[in-house]
Amino acid sequence: MSARERNVSRFEADVSERGAYVYSETDKLSCRLSNARMSDAIHAFARPKGRRVIDVGCGDGVYTLELVAAGASEVLGVDAAERAVESARERCATHANVRFEAVDIYELSHDGEPFDVAVVRGMLHHLYDAPRAIERISAVAREVVVCEPNGYNPVLKVIEKTSPYHVAHEEKSYAPRTLDRWFEACGGRVVERDYIGLVPMFCPDVFARTCKRLEALVESAPGLRRIACGQYMQRVRTALA
Repeated sequence: MSARERNVSRFEADVSERGAYVYSETDKLSCRLSNARMSDAIHAFARPKGRRVIDVGCGDGVYTLELVAAGASEVLGVDAAERAVESARERCATHANVRFEAVDIYELSHDGEPFDVAVVRGMLHHLYDAPRAIERISAVAREVVVCEPNGYNPVLKVIEKTSPYHVAHEEKSYAPRTLDRWFEACGGRVVERDYIGLVPMFCPDVFARTCKRLEALVESAPGLRRIACGQYMQRVRTALA
C-alpha cells in the first residue's frame, strides 16, 4: 500500500466506524472550541456569502455545511475518501446548492469559470506532496484560504510525535513560511495571514477553558502568537485572479 493509499484508508476507516470524523462528531469541549475558532477565522478570510466555493478536503461535510449556512451561492466539496464523501452527501442532501465529488487532490481540475475561493481546512499536513496539491488547488480558484496547524508551535510538534491519533494519521505540520513559498512558486501572492487558536483538541475541559480565556490575549501578542497559536491562516490570491 502506497503512502497515499494508507493515509486515505485511515480516514475511510474513521467514517466507517463512526459515520463521521473523530474531531467533527465529538462533543468534547476542546474540539468544539477549537473548531469554532477555526470556522470563524475561515469565514472571515473566505467571505463566502454570495461566492462560489470549492471545499478542498471536505471530509464528512460538516464544515462544508457551515459554508452553505454562511451564504455561499454554490459549494463543491472534494475529498479522496469516498466513504467520507458519501457521508457528506447524506448530511447535505436537502441543500440544492452543494454537491460532492470523490477526487484525488493530485488530479484536481475544473472546467469553466474558476471558483471564487478554495477553502483548504486542515488537509495539507496529511499529504506527502503538498506542493503538488497546492499547484492543483491554485489552478481552480481565484483565491485560496488555508487553515493549517502552525508548524512554528513546538508543543504541536511534540503532539505530532506522541499522540496516537496524530501518529496514526501521519500528521506533519509545515512551517508557515514554507506554505507561503509553495503558493508563491505557483504564481500566488499571500495577501492576508494570521495566527489563531490556543485550545488543543482532545485536551481536558479545565485546560480547554483556561486556554480559551487566554486565547484573545495570545492572538494579539506579537511574537508570542507566532509560536503559541495552534493554527496558521493565509489568504492567497492566485494567478487566476
